[in-house]
Amino acid sequence: MRPPSDPTTTDRSASEGAAPATMTARHAAHVRAIVDASAGVDEAHGRLVAAVAEAREAGESWTAIGAALGTSRQNAQQRFGRGEA
Repeated sequence: MRPPSDPTTTDRSASEGAAPATMTARHAAHVRAIVDASAGVDEAHGRLVAAVAEAREAGESWTAIGAALGTSRQNAQQRFGRGEA
């Protein structure tokens, strides 16, 4: 699960009042597209976290991981290194 400070974190409870079943067809289609896209973001983030963890377990450096992410070693470590001892 992503930390609360992540701006892409999905808050499903916030959308409960906007259930597609209670909307007009035009609005429901847009809301459903947002829900589906958000689920895709959550899935992709989970794969990214797993890939970084696997890379670290295999001995890859934060420098290499940062380069793969298009960011610095420090940023990659701050973003993904919380669980490391």
